[in-house]
Amino acid sequence: MLYLQILANGLMLGGLYACIGAGFSLVWGVLNVINILHGSFIVLGGYLAFYAYSVAGIHPFFSLLIAAPVFFALGYIVQSGLVNRMIGAPVLLTLTLTFGLDLMLSNGMLAAFTADFKKVSLDPPLGAVLAGPVVLPVDRLIAMVLALALVGLLYLTLSRSRIGRAIVAVRMDREAAALMGVRVKTVYAITFGLGALMAGVSGPLLAMIFPISPLSGSAYLSKAFVVCVLGGLGSVPGALVGGLALGLAESFGSLWLGPEHATTLSFVLLILILLVRPEGLLGRKGYA
Repeated sequence: MLYLQILANGLMLGGLYACIGAGFSLVWGVLNVINILHGSFIVLGGYLAFYAYSVAGIHPFFSLLIAAPVFFALGYIVQSGLVNRMIGAPVLLTLTLTFGLDLMLSNGMLAAFTADFKKVSLDPPLGAVLAGPVVLPVDRLIAMVLALALVGLLYLTLSRSRIGRAIVAVRMDREAAALMGVRVKTVYAITFGLGALMAGVSGPLLAMIFPISPLSGSAYLSKAFVVCVLGGLGSVPGALVGGLALGLAESFGSLWLGPEHATTLSFVLLILILLVRPEGLLGRKGYA
């Protein structure tokens, strides 16, 4: 019975990790940019939900409707105004740029919100439901469903829409896409905006479960990195598989090794994947 509960916890956590990793993987796969800002975007989305609920009474689930356009616009502006100027430069330069922007954003949040941890506490709480011997907290269950729905919407956008096909074309061959009339820089900005959107909407979902602080960004960034490598670079289904795998690994690792070693286990898993299948579980060699 205990293992069923741990399995359920791992799947609920994995759904959130998939949402975290999908946007990070998309930006890295299409732009070849390791977006260090991603973790801070998640934290900023959490603060948006916290203050929307505590000040304006907007439920965190509805704050997603605010976070989505706000973070898409923020990502679009950052990419078109700054990152686009360095596209084609060595990865280390774009990494340094996003690292510097992340320092500015995290220090700005420290000045604005302080380093104290905050958590969205619903009043009244949503309670829990019983599925046989398994207890499912309603807030985590709804957060997982919404996270998986957002990952599904991103996948449908990339596979069914015109802009999605343009993003995939640029990812496969930037020069050929440009020759076919695709505005590559605009596609890059939209892609970065989608990545920021996925990070921003992850924040409210996580803020209902975990306390948030400006110092939390690096932890979420590391999880997005692990999910991306596990699932495969630039693959939305890969992000889903990687997120679920990481959530299950951390949940069972907490049971077997103790909560303090759960993160260590996830990075051991990352190293094993890099050694055995460096392209990720659903990635393909040379497809970048």
